[in-house]
This record gives sequence, C-alpha cells and structure tokens, in this order.
Amino acid sequence: MPIPASILQFLQQPYSLTPGQIDYYQENRYIKLKQVLNEETLQFFNTAISERVDTMNTVTASLDERNTYGKAFLQLFNLWREDEVVRELIFSKRLAKIATDLLQTKGVRMYHDQALFKEGGGGITPWHADQYYWPLETDKTITAWMPLQATPLKLGPLEFSAGSHEILEGRELEIGDESETLIQQRLRVTDFKHIIEPFDAGEISFHSGWVFHRAGANTTDKMRKVMTIIYMDKDMKLKAPENKNQVNDWNTWCPGAIIGEVINSPLNPVLYEYN
Repeated sequence: MPIPASILQFLQQPYSLTPGQIDYYQENRYIKLKQVLNEETLQFFNTAISERVDTMNTVTASLDERNTYGKAFLQLFNLWREDEVVRELIFSKRLAKIATDLLQTKGVRMYHDQALFKEGGGGITPWHADQYYWPLETDKTITAWMPLQATPLKLGPLEFSAGSHEILEGRELEIGDESETLIQQRLRVTDFKHIIEPFDAGEISFHSGWVFHRAGANTTDKMRKVMTIIYMDKDMKLKAPENKNQVNDWNTWCPGAIIGEVINSPLNPVLYEYN
C-alpha cells in the first residue's frame, strides 16, 4: 500500500507548540493536542494499522475467558519493525518534535511502540504508571497516545490524574485489579484533577512515564483503535532493573544496552534531534 506523497509531506511538517502548552505539560505531565493528524493521514493509518494488527494478533480467547489486563485491550508491539508503511507514522518528525519540545530535551529516541485495540465490550484499563516497567534512569519519557478515530467516552478514551507524577505510592504496582483499587484510593485523597474527556479525530495526548492514567470500558460494539509511541530522551541511560518487568523490558526493547550507558541499540534509533 503506497503512502500518498501528501501524507509523507504532512508527517514532516512541524506542529508548533506555544510556551503555554509546554508549561502546561511540565506542570501536569500530560497534554491533549488537537489536529495533530489531519483527516487524510488519520484514515490512511487507521486502515494500515488495523490490517497489521489483524495479521499480528494471536489472541483467540473470548473476553469472558481473560483477566482484567486481557480484557483491557489487544496489545501488539513494535509495529515499526513489521510494517514499512506503519513505520512512516512511528518515525514521523512531526510527532517526535512534539515529544522533544514537551520533554525540553535536545532530542528523543524510540523506546517502543504499541497498538492498543480495545474491543467492543472490552473492560477498563486500570490505573497505572508506565515507567514501573521501564529500566530507565530519568523521567524524561513521554508516550504519544493516538486514537485512530474520534473517541467519545463510551469508547474508553485515556484518562489522566493531572500532576500525579509527584506521587510515589503506587509506582511499585503492575497494571491490574490491585493497581486500579489502590491507586484510585490514593488519588481520592489528593487534589489532583481527574481528567475524563473525549478525543476528537486527529487529537493526540502525550503523557509522562510517571503520571497515573487509566481508561474506561468500551461500552460500544465497535473497536477502539489506538496507536502509541513511547519516546525517551536521546541521552537516556539504562538503570539497573528494579523488578522482573524491567529485566524483561531491557532484554526486549533495548537488547545489548549496558547499565549506566546511553541506550543506543538498533531498536532505539534517534527519531528527532536539534542540531
């Protein structure tokens, strides 16, 4: 499936952030940005990513047979290595520059990508912080969460606890029933605002590795299609893993990286940098 020249050109065009937007992200560690993708680009990659997910998906169990995590979404990783068409979106300078500017770094590199397809009738995505899973030395990490369609509340869009990166409790929890219960209890006694909003078509959110977030159930009979890209500071160093999940991530997403050194494996290319 050849990519139209207009889309390739669009993916290189910068999306300009205001100083106020950067300040908002630095304070809250999440931001939602409208019209990051235009209609042509969104529809094209909705088709391309859906086809790749269909090819890669190996889950055959019904929703009733799965645990809470399994009911939350179909999860496929590193589509950029499987599909040259999808790779053009994942490696887009338009998106990587936004990540760089929000992080206030000199550049970003790939950690990995994920397709998160929440099936019709799929359950909640429990409260969690992503960086629990990552053997990364600093919090200079950011995830682009890209719905491939308009996402009203009934489809289960991403929700945020604004500014909750300041909370240390709950960082040690895997995503699951326990994290949903305990983190929700902790957030109830704080002043952090719980953001539950729909996403327009072409709207993308960016969130930090330590900000707590969740998603509601998909109460429709349609698939909620989302593509994510996890970026890290281009100078990110590997830290000694603190749990088994971080050991797994080291071996899977940055194989050959050395503790205390910049993560520069073939799976972690620089996607944007300022000269």
